[in-house]
Formats: sequence, C-alpha cells, structure tokens
Amino acid sequence: MSPPILRLFGTIVLLFLVLAAWTSRWAIFEAEDLRADTLNKRPLFAALRVERGAIRTADGVLAARSVRGPRGTFRRTYPTGPLLAHPLGYANVALQQLSGVERFRNDELSGAGDEIDAVVDQLQGKRREGDALRTTIDAEAQRVALEQLAAAGDAGAVVALDPRTGAVKAMASLPTYDPNALGDRARLRALNRDPAAPLFNRATQSGYPPASTFKVLTAAAAIDSGEFTPDSPIDGDSPKVISGVPLQNDGGTSYGTITLSTALTFSVNTVFAQVGEQLGIETMARYMERFGFYERPPLDYPPDQLVASGERLNGRLMDPTSRRIDVGRMAIGQDKLAVTPLQMAMVVAAIANDGTLMEPHLVSEVIDPDGRTVERVEPRELGAPISPTTARALNEMMRTVVEEGTGTAVRLPGIQVAGKTGTAEVGALGSGLTQPWFVAFAPADDPRVAIAVTVERSQGGFGGTVAAPIARAVLESLLD
Repeated sequence: MSPPILRLFGTIVLLFLVLAAWTSRWAIFEAEDLRADTLNKRPLFAALRVERGAIRTADGVLAARSVRGPRGTFRRTYPTGPLLAHPLGYANVALQQLSGVERFRNDELSGAGDEIDAVVDQLQGKRREGDALRTTIDAEAQRVALEQLAAAGDAGAVVALDPRTGAVKAMASLPTYDPNALGDRARLRALNRDPAAPLFNRATQSGYPPASTFKVLTAAAAIDSGEFTPDSPIDGDSPKVISGVPLQNDGGTSYGTITLSTALTFSVNTVFAQVGEQLGIETMARYMERFGFYERPPLDYPPDQLVASGERLNGRLMDPTSRRIDVGRMAIGQDKLAVTPLQMAMVVAAIANDGTLMEPHLVSEVIDPDGRTVERVEPRELGAPISPTTARALNEMMRTVVEEGTGTAVRLPGIQVAGKTGTAEVGALGSGLTQPWFVAFAPADDPRVAIAVTVERSQGGFGGTVAAPIARAVLESLLD
C-alpha cells in the first residue's frame, strides 16, 4: 500500500476514534454528570414517562407505586401513607426530589440501567420500565412501632433488626409525614421548615446520649479484652471520683462490692465508670470501632441521611482516642457521646448473633418487570466485634436485667428477653426532661430480633417505664 493511501487510512481511523470518544463522552463516560445537570431537562422529561417499579414490604404490603397521569407521564403514590415514609423516602420526579430507598435504589426503580441498553430498547420500541423492590420491613411491626412511639411522646425512633441476617424489620421515626402530600415545592419547603423536623429520620440521623444502654458495650470491652469477667468484684459505692469530679449512682445508692454482672442488672454508674477508666481510652475506642462507631453505618440508604456515632465536640466527631474524652463518663453513656438508634440496634444485634455483626439492609430483592428476581441481597458479615464466649456471657447478663433488674417491663410470656435500660437527662438543669432508652433481643436462647428504642424529651420518663414497653410491643409483633 502506497504511503499517501496509508496516511489517508490513518487519518480516517483517527477521525473515527475521535468521533467515537466524543459521542461516548456524553453517552457513557459523562452520562451521570449530564443527567445531574439542572439545566439539562431532557432526563427530567424522560423520567416522567418512566413507570417506576413498585415497592412492597417483606409481608407483601404495597408501599409505593406509579400511576399514569396526563400525556403518558407517571406520578408516585404511597398507599401506606406516613407508615413507611422514612425508610422508603419519596420520589417526586417533577421536582427532582428523592430520598430514602427511593433515592438509593433510583437506578433500579427507574430502569436506568446501561445507556447502550436504553438506546437498544428505544430502537425496539420498548417503553422504559423500572424494577420492583421487596424490602425487609414488616409493615405490622412498623405500624406498632409508630403507634407506640406516638403514645409515649412527640418524637423518637425504633430500629429492629434480624441479628442473623442484618435485615431491618422496622425503622420508625416520629414525627412522620405523608409522602403523598409532597406534590409541590411549597409543601416541601413547609416540611423542611417545620420545627418538629418530620422529614428528619431520627433512626439514622439523630445523635442522642445513649445513657446506660452503652454499658452493654463497656461490658463487652471489659470481658472480651480479658480485663474483667462477669464475676469480677468491683466497688459500687457512691459517690466515686471520676476524672477529678464526683459521680453518683441513681438515687445516690451505695452497693458495696458487687460483681460486674450485678452492676449491669442494677445499672451501677460508679462500677462502669471505674471499668472504663481501667480499660482506658485506647481499648474503649478499639471496641467502639469494632461495633461500627465513628463511621456511617453501611446501610443501603443515602449517605447524607446516615450519621456516624461517637464522641462529638461542636457537632464534629472527635478522635476516638482524644485525651479530651472523659472515658469514665463515656463508659456509662455520658460525656460527649452521641449515638443513633440504628447504631445501638447494631450493638445488641452483634451480641445476639454470638459476637458477629451483620451488615444492615433495607432491600431483600430486586425484581424485573417480567417478574424475575435479578438481585437477591444475601447476608453479609461486617466482622466479629467480640468472641462467641463474650457474647454468651453478655446474653446471660442482659437476661438478668430483664428478669430481676431495671428491664422487667419488657418481659414476654413464654419468651426470654435480654435487654438494657437507659435514661439520659436532657434540657436545662431542673427541667425534668429525659431521653429514655431500651435495647434488647429475643428470644434470648435463639435471637431473631434485636431492637433499640428511644423517646425524645420525655417529661420525667425512664427507660424501664417509657421505652421498654415500646420494645415489648414491637418484639411481640415480630415474634408472634
């Protein structure tokens, strides 16, 4: 072949490659940026014509669907109204507003798929249709959780997990909202400005002082590190000087020398504060990180709707080994500790599951328009924060809390429950406002549900009297 022809051939090939690269830039490599560009309305118009996939609960309740509107467009409706608003979120395509599972699984629900597949479908005259989702949520347990929270106060949260798989069985946040009402920007703005913050998912975004429920993690670190056993004798007198400041037990009660197990049963502050000081900040930080603290939980949920638990200063996570942390008070759930209900549910789920922490998840299956399961979410281990031996020791200790300690209100007929109460003082000094907590799992001998419950700003309420009955009702619903 002559040199001029070779040069011409090379030029044609080069121009072809440039053309392919340029078109691929928008069709493939920068397609996501183009779709996200607010000036580009084409994806919006296309999305309005897509029938998003339906969402159902684990027990088959239809929770979200798309209905046909004018000129071949679709709008999203939520048959269960406020019931599943926080876990599922909402999808208002016209406003380009999505949250929760609707946002995290938007590609599947909207049938986005591969750009090349979309072009092929268009050429074949196929209408774009999204995949359906089946969630792990139990609709009845979710209903019970919201009703119980509403009866106890104005705000709070419940998270229930299957400790064996990480499946989220209930995720309730109060106050809730009706996603069907988010039809225009004015309504959305009004909800965003509402001081009660109904759009805020308290189960995953609120950092609360965990109070004495955190003693479960302190006990886990104490036993698993080999520094203590359930029978280790510790002085439970009150007050005790912790970090140079006297600390008292509830009611100022002095217990004398008691075991670590007894200290958990009766939630003895001075014992666990001493345990925290003896373990030290490095050991406490190591076990907190093993349970998932200081990182956003790996939930199939938008990252900006998840908050990491840990010690916070001025709203920011601290270095977990910072010397500014009062490790003794942190060990009893005080100091600057802020946790989400999801994180505390993960802690007790790991204990319930013989020390193995499973990745929490909200979606169990993705089903294509032809009814075929294209994705099945399998249980995934995150790690083993503690040994099976430690987990079994804590199981026994937490059973005793329910049998004869501060958690008797959660007892279930014929089912043994393991749990721990907590009550944090919040608000101005002397206001009497508290943050009641309860964490538990059941049945204790073969755990199928792990749960965390908290109620915001209760007037003088305690974990054992306000939060424990909520946990009892939800456990009863899931174990029935």
